[in-house]
Amino acid sequence: MKPEEKEASKKYDFMAEFYHNWRTKENPRGWFYNEMLEMPATLELLGDVKHKKILDFGCGTGIYAKLLTKKGAIVKGFDISKEMIKIAKQENPKLDLIRGSGYKIPFKEKFDIVLAALVIDYFKDWDKVFKQIRKVLKKNGFFIFSIGNPVEECKKKIKIKGKIIKVLGDYFTERKIYGVWRNIRRKSIRIPTYHKTYEIIIKTIIKNGFEIMDYKDCFPLKKAKKLFPIDYKEYSKHPYFCVWKVRRK
Repeated sequence: MKPEEKEASKKYDFMAEFYHNWRTKENPRGWFYNEMLEMPATLELLGDVKHKKILDFGCGTGIYAKLLTKKGAIVKGFDISKEMIKIAKQENPKLDLIRGSGYKIPFKEKFDIVLAALVIDYFKDWDKVFKQIRKVLKKNGFFIFSIGNPVEECKKKIKIKGKIIKVLGDYFTERKIYGVWRNIRRKSIRIPTYHKTYEIIIKTIIKNGFEIMDYKDCFPLKKAKKLFPIDYKEYSKHPYFCVWKVRRK
């Protein structure tokens, strides 16, 4: 297990139950950053998944797996966190969901689609990840992945005349960055991701034998304006996440 996977595994093991309950029980209509922002764009690019064989790469607690199964897909998945997988299997007892590494995908068969929702930016070496995904994708199969928007990632907060504002920071340096998730079991958890520019992302896609078919900047659902007015106001002006749809040549 690579260092970044060890770090992610430890932190998601710690907050797995809290995370799942927060998304499904505390916010039964959906949490802003997932159900209201990232998921609508990702589901749009997935399209009709009926009878499609899908690998849920970094499946977490199985929320996407359950949804896609209801839509008629044949889903298998894996995650680095043993506690996340434990919940995922409880939620989806009939599905093949196992613990595994994105640097060595624990499935050998070919899939029509690989879905990686808010997960591959936890990896430092995207070339290795793309090579693994290519191995398990059918020819002309799709890899759909969502990540933090590269421009939003490099923003930093500064204080001017007592007011906190965001400004564009260092966009060009490829590096590990941390986001802070607050009040997770009464603690603040620093979650690491690896910032990459659009240039690096596009060249990685092309170099590894994929072609870009579609792209979306994530825009919140209209109902989020009432449910999460502060988040809606901010992220209806600039994108927090983006989704890529690429095809294996």
